[in-house]
Amino acid sequence: MDSLKVPYRAVVIGATGGLGAAFTRHLESDPNCERVVALGRHTDPAVDLLDEASIEAAASWLREQAPEWDLILDATGALTIDGRRPEKRLRDLDPAIMAQAFAINAIGPALLFKHLAPLLPRGRKGVLATLSARVGSIEDNHLGGWVSYRASKAALNQIVRTTALELRFSHPLAVVVALQPGTCDTHLSEPYRSRAPDVLSPDYSTGRLLDVLDRLDTEQSGSFHDFEGQRLPF
Repeated sequence: MDSLKVPYRAVVIGATGGLGAAFTRHLESDPNCERVVALGRHTDPAVDLLDEASIEAAASWLREQAPEWDLILDATGALTIDGRRPEKRLRDLDPAIMAQAFAINAIGPALLFKHLAPLLPRGRKGVLATLSARVGSIEDNHLGGWVSYRASKAALNQIVRTTALELRFSHPLAVVVALQPGTCDTHLSEPYRSRAPDVLSPDYSTGRLLDVLDRLDTEQSGSFHDFEGQRLPF
């Protein structure tokens, strides 16, 4: 990435997943990147989206490593919950499954923002990005179904927008965005790939997303973009 301070420092949350691991590989191979920290549930320190204390502890550890982090990527998310696929109809709704979808896809990232956003640089460009989904777009919903997943990602999009507005005052050059990676060859999308016209490799999708982040500035903070750079409706 060329738009960040050289050298820059990066954090990837959810780094053991298909997309998180691909983000990490790209950043490790970028000569402009001084350091990449890859965190997840089984790293040290561990980051568990369902345990705020683990997120707070990881943020404290990162602050000890360096005062500022230029790029913070959240590559977490869940589509299948406890072996249950997304609902096809309202009558399939299970409140416990829906609550877990919100905990992982919306509340967890919100807690990441709460504790990690203060680590962004204040006097230069910094990026805080999270993986959302096109099906989380309310305006783009023409099929229905998948209520819990759609709603949890729509909530995430609102969290991104609200975070961006707040950070305008404390971190005026920060770019906070939601990203749509496309349907990728990962564990998350495995049961649904037959429905997708094009399946992307994690390395291709994340490489394109990093290019998108490199081009964004504060004018686009609080927005939603796909891997081709297209701005998507919330």
